[in-house]
Amino acid sequence: MTSDQAPRRPRVAGLLLAAGAGRRLGGRPKALLRHDGALLVERAARALWDAGCARVHVVLGAGAEEVRAQAELSECVLVDNPGWGEGMGSSLRAGLRSLGGTDARGALVSLVDQPGIGPEAYARVLDAFTGETSLVSAAYDGRRGHPVLLGSAHWAGAAEAARGDQGAREYLREHSAGIRLVECGDVAEAYDIDTGADLGRLRPGGAH
Repeated sequence: MTSDQAPRRPRVAGLLLAAGAGRRLGGRPKALLRHDGALLVERAARALWDAGCARVHVVLGAGAEEVRAQAELSECVLVDNPGWGEGMGSSLRAGLRSLGGTDARGALVSLVDQPGIGPEAYARVLDAFTGETSLVSAAYDGRRGHPVLLGSAHWAGAAEAARGDQGAREYLREHSAGIRLVECGDVAEAYDIDTGADLGRLRPGGAH
């Protein structure tokens, strides 16, 4: 799954939040939806590797055993979040906690249900990393979105503020003056796969 497309950022880990149950999608775990011939969780993890992350941690929740059985994630660290039903905030906390014993000094946080965001956008945000105090966000026509890069100095605060489905949103709002925005709208689309109508954006077997 690793790639030579980008140099490794030895101090930045990719953190993929992939625990969602897809309740508005008939209960199918989002990680196991297919797009362009691959599972969403595989595509997103590969994009983080291709962008240059030194390691990739994937937070699993709904259908975790199915994901482990079906997805090719052998080079990733798989993190179980038994509290996934509490929302994205619990997955962010679990993911950041899993990085605590590593040498990572930054976490590039991405969501499994945004297949329109790929390695080009991830790499741009990674390029803005300067150290433990870095706080960087992708922007789409000037509007903040994912991925978000949290330097390790922000991990404790972001984890404390992460509640429900808000993820790091509240923490970023409180620290908005210190966020560096990196425009990615020319290389990515920041849509979510949340409802049945959104499934029309997916090409399960690949482009034709």
